[in-house]
Amino acid sequence: MQELKTTRQKRYSWFIGTDISRNKLDHAVMKGSTFLFHRETGNDVISIKEFIKELKDLPGFSLAKSIFCMENTGVYCNHLIEVLQKLKANIVREPSVHIMKRLGVLRGKTDKLDAIRIVEYAHKYREVLRLLKPRRKVIDHLAQLNTLRTRLVAYHKALRLPIQEESYFIKKKTSAENKRLCARSILSLQLDIIEVDKQIDLVIQNDVELKRLFEIIVSVRNVGRVTAIHLLITTNEFKSITDPKKFACYAGIAPFAIESGLKKPKRRVSQMANKKMKSLLHLCALQSMRFCPDLRPYYLKKTLEEGKAPMAVLNAIRYKIILRVFACINQNRLYVNSYCRGNDVIFINE
Repeated sequence: MQELKTTRQKRYSWFIGTDISRNKLDHAVMKGSTFLFHRETGNDVISIKEFIKELKDLPGFSLAKSIFCMENTGVYCNHLIEVLQKLKANIVREPSVHIMKRLGVLRGKTDKLDAIRIVEYAHKYREVLRLLKPRRKVIDHLAQLNTLRTRLVAYHKALRLPIQEESYFIKKKTSAENKRLCARSILSLQLDIIEVDKQIDLVIQNDVELKRLFEIIVSVRNVGRVTAIHLLITTNEFKSITDPKKFACYAGIAPFAIESGLKKPKRRVSQMANKKMKSLLHLCALQSMRFCPDLRPYYLKKTLEEGKAPMAVLNAIRYKIILRVFACINQNRLYVNSYCRGNDVIFINE
């Protein structure tokens, strides 16, 4: 009889919850279920190291048996995470809405109170917390460049579109003057976007693993460069998210049932999603619906013959694209339009 393999659950005794602001950090410390103290420090490396030193001086304190829990506040977390990763500490970073919804009805809000709520969350859900998986430095660099590009594109759009649209409703002389006054700014933004794109391509080409994954993703029909970059960042090179179903949930594509008693409406996608990733996949689905030789007939059949809602079918196409990307990544191969199943799988390019 085969013996079952069991794993010993790691026990944590110390819990540190941190509310993160731009200029300061609020720490709440618990030992087991006992709240010990609150401490306010600056959001800089020196202040954080001093706080860690204070923790180490506590009787019986051990980094190995401690959990540091914080909200995901973007770049404001960087100093704290950098110090903790060097110490090989156990780090949990959760979205604020995830923490607050699990704690029930809450009243009042201060930085100190938020820190206490975070540490209470860490203690309450200590058995199921997911520790932060550090990303490679190249992924962090790629994410920063991609954020910069997104910001530049937004500025370019915010400046160019109003000038373009108002030309139909104002005098031609005034419209021409507005275009002339903004021409250098618009051109500069365009040049900056091109430079950032070149730097992003350079980062990808200089890293063997990123280059391999990028080439596989863009080989999938109608998946472009920008979508591929977002996929690499959001999945952490397909290490943090390895299941296409989980990624579909993350991107707001997976439908969920909302039932109560006899009321059973249609399944709906959740609004809690990465909206940017969802919009990029939607553009891929639109291109596939129009030009893909296998997905366009699928769209026409579902909408015209079966009477399905167009948006529901487009959502199904988004999911099909995700499945194709993850299948190619898991099999380490480029996408091909058709293949034969059997003992010897033969992939056939068009």
